[in-house]
Amino acid sequence: MNELILARWQFGITTVYHFLFVPLTLGLSVLVALMEINFVRTGKEIYKQMAKFWGKLFLINFAMGVVTGIVQEFQFGMNWSGYSRFVGDIFGAPLAVEALAAFFIESTFIGIWVFGWDRLSPKMHAAAICLVAFAANLSAFWILVANSFMQSPVGYAVRNGRAEMTDFFALLQNPHVWYQFPHTVLSGFTTAAFFIMGISAYHLIRKKNPDFFRRSFRLGVIFGTISLLLVMGIGHLQGQYLSKTQPMKMAAAEALWESADPAPFAAVALINEEKQTNTVSIEIPKLLSFLTYNTFDGEVKGMKELQKGYEAQYGPGNYIPPVIPVFWSFRLMVGAGGIMLLLALFGLYSWKEGKLENRSGYLKVMLWAIALPYIANTTGWLMTEIGRQPWIVQGLQKVEAGVSPTVSAGEVLATLIGFTLLYGVLAAADIYLLKKYAQAGPEGTILERHSGTSLKEESLWI
Repeated sequence: MNELILARWQFGITTVYHFLFVPLTLGLSVLVALMEINFVRTGKEIYKQMAKFWGKLFLINFAMGVVTGIVQEFQFGMNWSGYSRFVGDIFGAPLAVEALAAFFIESTFIGIWVFGWDRLSPKMHAAAICLVAFAANLSAFWILVANSFMQSPVGYAVRNGRAEMTDFFALLQNPHVWYQFPHTVLSGFTTAAFFIMGISAYHLIRKKNPDFFRRSFRLGVIFGTISLLLVMGIGHLQGQYLSKTQPMKMAAAEALWESADPAPFAAVALINEEKQTNTVSIEIPKLLSFLTYNTFDGEVKGMKELQKGYEAQYGPGNYIPPVIPVFWSFRLMVGAGGIMLLLALFGLYSWKEGKLENRSGYLKVMLWAIALPYIANTTGWLMTEIGRQPWIVQGLQKVEAGVSPTVSAGEVLATLIGFTLLYGVLAAADIYLLKKYAQAGPEGTILERHSGTSLKEESLWI
């Protein structure tokens, strides 16, 4: 494998690791804030204990997310200097704003929240976690502004072989941002909801702190059901938008080689990329046209026709992305989302009927269902990025032009192995800590044990 393949593997692996922690941070920060707002509103101690217990798990996940995220930015200079030189004037701006206007707020107020129990008034303490939740999701916004430029470049001019920003506000008004940002944030909300529902189900099966975890499950299932319905709605609109702006990606997601009017939806397909055909395809007639245009008529261009158009526009080359991973990533994402919606609706029904705790089979399934949003998040990201190939910046720079010319394959391989092993250890530590304190229940809350210690003692603990 050459430098390009190894650099792509390294960035892909480290990003997937990092993205295991990000969605839970986005959603759990909001849910913990809602719990503490309920405590301020009602004065009921149980909501304070809920905020402490789930906040402890949030802190563990947040710390892992920070550690794994640091490596991402170093890779732009180490492995992708060609990309950084070409687009750094644009890509660096939203990342700088993210650090200054979002991450600093998040890290500052998370410290105030940790050390502020019994030192701040309940309202001020709740305001701290609300600012953490706001800043966490604002951080995601700025990162997606940067990523959206790679997907759909706006507000730039190419001068002397480099892309230079001409309009900062065009980056903020990029339509791609306003489809991608709510989709990502709502996916994070869903992740947190299923995380809370799964752990609550574990304790309800064992009949430990039933009132505590019944309330937690109720909050999770309501929040999760709403988030799932919204993420599916915005996902549908995003798919229609991408059909116009990145038609090759959407054609690959459907394994559509030939243009069709009306176009069928391939539920399952055995794809032969070399011969550019589907050996076997189970199709639903006209459905792809309906999903694209909200009508059962309408042409959807296939990859072969799009390839000819791209060659005429950009010159000779292969502009068809790896179809098999894009096709199946899309189906895994949608399939995981459909299963989650069914589980959430059944959980909502069981709670409304007052039969939740009697359905031990369902509760056992919900413990394992914690994995479903992670599957959806990961496969959704893979479809988004692999489907853009061969571009690193859509229509402006190909991936092979972005890799560092002075880094050897051996150097990239060494760091790839090192990062993979290190991230594996961190992931194992994260799972161990989350499992340990989730199983312990609210009595084992770290924040409870340290709420009465001095600031010096708490600093030593941290």
